[in-house]
Amino acid sequence: MTKKAVVLLSGGLDSSTVLSKAKADGYEVYALSFDYGQRHDSELDAARAIAAKEQVAEHKIVPMNLRNIGGSALTDDAIDVPETESEGIPATYVPARNTVFLSIALGWAEVLDADAIFIGVSAVDYSGYPDCRPEYIAAFETLANLATKRGVEGRKVAIVTPLIDLTKAQTVQLGHILGVDYALTVSCYQANEQGEACGVCDSCRLRKKGFEEAGVADPTRYAAKP
Repeated sequence: MTKKAVVLLSGGLDSSTVLSKAKADGYEVYALSFDYGQRHDSELDAARAIAAKEQVAEHKIVPMNLRNIGGSALTDDAIDVPETESEGIPATYVPARNTVFLSIALGWAEVLDADAIFIGVSAVDYSGYPDCRPEYIAAFETLANLATKRGVEGRKVAIVTPLIDLTKAQTVQLGHILGVDYALTVSCYQANEQGEACGVCDSCRLRKKGFEEAGVADPTRYAAKP
């Protein structure tokens, strides 16, 4: 039987790399994206393009309005996206986002009888989000297998994090080997309607650094400066 995996697909560099890695590892891929009230739709457009190019078995976009609770620069227009490096957990952290997303992914994994959920978190070159750390992933995997029919029957669901120990450069190198079309991806926290990146937010800085250190041409489209 073909192994099945639910892959969280934001439309950015990391999740697109993870999707290709899941395919390379022999999984039938079911991509899952979220329209959660983020600042722009460009990343969802990117997710659609990536899912179509990779010919995934199915791509779901789940609507949920995290603007109802706010608390993040990505879900509250009154909070500015930081454009300089800052100490601690940045304003772009979305409270409990990965927990919410992984919970929905877990439900779909049960419906599909999938063996794994792939998520593109990294604990090396990242913004310091608490829900990207190895101990968080391990704790969620424990929860997943306590809280599901599959789990209590002894058929565990794995939470797979291929990028957890990789730098952004190593992620780019991996994606380059796997043939990821990074021109389709959108990582910027405040991209415009055309999917052009700002070049100054935390996500853009990490992305630029990754391509530079990997020695791979950066296909990112940046908005023209005024």
